[in-house]
Amino acid sequence: MDWRDIINVKEIETYITKLAPETTIGEALFPRKKQLGMELKYIKGAKQKPVVLRPSTFDVAVKVRALKAQVDEVTKDMPFFKESVMINEKDRQDLLLALQANNQDLIDTIVLKIFDNYNDLVDGGDMQMERMRMQLLSDGGVISIVSEDGDVVFDFGVSAAHKEVLSGTSKWSDTVNSNPIVDIIRWVRQMRTEGKIVNRAVLDTTTFGWLTANEKIRASAYPLNPNYIASDEEIKSFIQTKTGVSLAVVNGSYKLEDGKEEPYFASGKFTLIPTGTLGATYYGTTPEEADKMFNQGSNVAIVRTGIAVMTMKKDDPVTIQTKVSQLGMPSFEAADDCFFASVN
Repeated sequence: MDWRDIINVKEIETYITKLAPETTIGEALFPRKKQLGMELKYIKGAKQKPVVLRPSTFDVAVKVRALKAQVDEVTKDMPFFKESVMINEKDRQDLLLALQANNQDLIDTIVLKIFDNYNDLVDGGDMQMERMRMQLLSDGGVISIVSEDGDVVFDFGVSAAHKEVLSGTSKWSDTVNSNPIVDIIRWVRQMRTEGKIVNRAVLDTTTFGWLTANEKIRASAYPLNPNYIASDEEIKSFIQTKTGVSLAVVNGSYKLEDGKEEPYFASGKFTLIPTGTLGATYYGTTPEEADKMFNQGSNVAIVRTGIAVMTMKKDDPVTIQTKVSQLGMPSFEAADDCFFASVN
């Protein structure tokens, strides 16, 4: 028996499917959707401002076509991500010894260890999507993608009227002089004059920490007991009562291409959003999935909506190479309905 037959794509698919993906705010705001092909179609009304693909080394065709009055459609290729991993020599030798000893428990243990590496690649694909979704929310509708082939920036054309940068003593890190409640109320009212309701906000733990330490908030919330140590939930409740905005604090980080850790949501950003979803996370058809559709890729499985897992037997050295790839990015149909503040 060829030991490589044990590491097959069907077993990998079953293993990954049984593991629940990490629940993130991006998943809730930009739910996954599948589409055929490699193109991302982004439809946006109102200001007729299409997504802009800034100059890069990528050869990406952009086509603008008016569907009807007040609506533009932009079509371009989705960014393509792929990574692969080989079974290392130690795991290969351990698996061979376990097979020779006919020790099924040991075989299962080694195989699960190998499958964990593949699941890490799939999780990495999810992290890339969450990274892009959080970039949309924190950077005012802009996605920056860095790759060996060049840098691509997608600009979703958010109006400058829906952005504000605080300065001086107005910065929220100045917990003595700044007045976040007044700022939030001003932004909410501004959006309301346009007929838009923003009743939720996304921020990170550092920015939320400035709110909990803000002297004006503490004095207003607890005027008779300035030394009272309020809980996070009490501060959130007070802010919601005063402004009508509920807060969602984003945690977590991802690894950059150079291995450095970067938070999903940048400190000093405060984004007001409406109720409901803001767009979708579109997955296109990877080359591996296209082969599978035409019965040329029996060693390919699709997991988590649109992530392709492909196994390949190698003879020099004798091993298995497993490749994980995805083609996709989020759309942002509700971009005009959000307000983006840089508060520090």
